[in-house]
Amino acid sequence: MIRFGPSGNSDKFFEDGLKESVQAPKWLNDMGLTSYEYPLTLGRFLSEKTAKAIGEEAKKYNIEVSVHAPYFINFCNPTKESQESNAKYLLTTLNNLRNLGGNRCIFHSGTQMKMTREEALSNLKNNFLNFLPKFYDAGFDDMWLMPETMGKYSQVGNVDEIIEMASWDKSVVPCFDFGHINCIMQGALKSKQDFLDIFNKSIDKLGFEKTNNCHIHFSKIKYSDKGEVSHLTFEDTDFGPNFEPMIDAIVQLGIKPNIICESRGTQAIDAKKILEYFLSLH
Repeated sequence: MIRFGPSGNSDKFFEDGLKESVQAPKWLNDMGLTSYEYPLTLGRFLSEKTAKAIGEEAKKYNIEVSVHAPYFINFCNPTKESQESNAKYLLTTLNNLRNLGGNRCIFHSGTQMKMTREEALSNLKNNFLNFLPKFYDAGFDDMWLMPETMGKYSQVGNVDEIIEMASWDKSVVPCFDFGHINCIMQGALKSKQDFLDIFNKSIDKLGFEKTNNCHIHFSKIKYSDKGEVSHLTFEDTDFGPNFEPMIDAIVQLGIKPNIICESRGTQAIDAKKILEYFLSLH
């Protein structure tokens, strides 16, 4: 089934008098939402007790939990110290994910730094493939590693690069952040066909099943000539993209992704808007 939900807890969550993430699954279920992304992006500590409590509530209320790994991960960095840190961050995140009862781990692949793009991509492939045995040895073969399309030109992870990365191993599935993609396209992501082109490129390279199980981040994002600047809400009319053509493309293809809204402060409310539009088509 297609799932819809927010990344983290929105302003309304706290306005409704709630304080702890363990309360999020019921609150989301009451809104008709079915997904929840727990952000570990700043490397915050999540205890086993708290994670399992959230996971139990998520199972009770039919909420699929994903996690976003720390921003500090950079598989393009050639140093041994960086790769040891990458493994630590990802394996810790995956352990948290297991305690949360989920199987989707979203992460950033890396930044170009002062390297050429070719050097950065070569490092990315070598370092990531060297990490995979640690992933499997730790017993996480039931998890999905989901590299995310990025919104700045200095970051490695455009659509082609993420689809290529997802072809390297059975456990790697793409995360398409369409707000980021729109930044890289400088606002050109507009029509249903624009979204179809991206999904069909994934289907052609990775097959239907991986594309069917892809992860999606969606929000309107302000951008400059360098790419992403800041996340916005659906109320913004100056920047895109709009969610309707994305849903139109998803319905046409019959794929069933997990869609996470990352609007700034209104992520749950905006996730419900996407859900309501999807339901209006059926």
